[in-house]
Amino acid sequence: MKKLSALALLWLVPLVSMAMPGIEFSAEREAFNKRVVLFIDSTETLTGSAQTVNQRTDGALLKAMQAAEVSTAFGKTQSFYGVGPYTQITVVGMADEALTQASLQDLGGYAISELPANGEQPVSILTDNLTTEVATPAAWIAMGAGLRDYHFDKYKKAESKTTPRQLVIQSGDMSAATAKYQDDLRYLVQGAHLARDMASEPGKSIYPQAFVDKVKAQFKGIDNVDIDVLKLSDMKKHNMGALMGVGQGSIHDPRLLVIEYTGGKKGDAPIALVGKGITFDTGGISLKKNDGMWAMKSDLSGAAAVAGTLLAVASRGEEVNLVGLMPLAENMPAEDAIRPGDVLTTMQGTTIEIISTDAEGRLILADAVRYAQDEYQPKMLVNIATLTGSAARALSDEYAALITREWELSEQMMAAGKASGELVWPLPLHPNHFKQLKSEIADIKNSGVGSPGASIGAAVVGTFIDEDLPWVHLDIAGVDWLNSDIAVAPKGSQGWGVRFMDQVVRDNK
Repeated sequence: MKKLSALALLWLVPLVSMAMPGIEFSAEREAFNKRVVLFIDSTETLTGSAQTVNQRTDGALLKAMQAAEVSTAFGKTQSFYGVGPYTQITVVGMADEALTQASLQDLGGYAISELPANGEQPVSILTDNLTTEVATPAAWIAMGAGLRDYHFDKYKKAESKTTPRQLVIQSGDMSAATAKYQDDLRYLVQGAHLARDMASEPGKSIYPQAFVDKVKAQFKGIDNVDIDVLKLSDMKKHNMGALMGVGQGSIHDPRLLVIEYTGGKKGDAPIALVGKGITFDTGGISLKKNDGMWAMKSDLSGAAAVAGTLLAVASRGEEVNLVGLMPLAENMPAEDAIRPGDVLTTMQGTTIEIISTDAEGRLILADAVRYAQDEYQPKMLVNIATLTGSAARALSDEYAALITREWELSEQMMAAGKASGELVWPLPLHPNHFKQLKSEIADIKNSGVGSPGASIGAAVVGTFIDEDLPWVHLDIAGVDWLNSDIAVAPKGSQGWGVRFMDQVVRDNK
């Protein structure tokens, strides 16, 4: 098979476009637009700006709400059209509980869920009656709205494309809300949009070098960032037989993209984030069924989430040292692809018998986590991957699977999930899971050793993690791709992991 250079194929790669919604903040006393969104916890009376809107409709809004038996349950939305001077009034239930950062984001997403995607009129979102102890709640509402207002339609006809919404968010502390969003939270939105863009691109557009080029372009002009790219020759020097083995059946050579951000004190150990980046997964020689294979373009979601997290953290100038490693390969069947029964030698020197070439994510992570430890001596390592169907079957799409060696660390990660809005739930890692990996002809096997599949996948990666290093394994196979909308993301890739890992960084800097 003749291999084309990455440079020769660059013309095939469309640019990543992160079209962000227009968001500004204004004082509560300022005039509202013709489209407004209100948050309610009662249909008996309205307070604050919601009461003002009702007065401007001569009480018609409240009467309409009561006649329609509007629900105040959290996230329930209903729109009224042509009431008084307003083109559209959308009411969103917020129940009567204190709102957290995560639930405020959800409300922001619900707030725009019924608004026209291409509405020419700006929309006012009124936030003065939110019940919360969170500082600058309007900024978190804005973040949720920004996360929901995402569209991947670059391959559609011009008349079918959407334009970002224009939102005006009323806030009692306009200056503080503006600063919190513009200097912090909007970068999280950008990071999530980047991760979604990468996972949504067709496989022919995103191959290892194309991933590198697209991500590198996002970091231009950002301070304290150093980017290194290991090519095939570098991998050979480091004996990365697992990463090279997965990629050797593809026309596109594998890459290891390393982004180092040094915003903390010089010499302080960094946090390491390592994300699986299979740019397309056919299963290799252990070929997948055609049904659903199209979705394997998103098997790079772990790497995409690492890139998005680094972008958010570095853009806001967080005082932390952080390194992201993204092993990238395309898993294809070809005359030189690895076969079941082959043995690969990793950078660590541990040999792996290949039972299934479709258990490839753990292979590329093996070399990447070893490189992360040897080169950067991190104080914590988090790896993230769309790794096993077992995790999805166990936890569905409500939780990502969390596996650590220490229960206390699991509890810390569950707290980070709750704070960020990206929930995780622990699965076990038992010494027997490592014993099950024993191979008769190599040190370990990569698959085919029985249940539980998610824990076995983690044990393969854990074989390459120093036992005294705080280590977090995230299996996002169930939460990565949405079959229907949620509060903060439309159907498709939700860029899972950017908010979670960003929270981990905030908690451990």
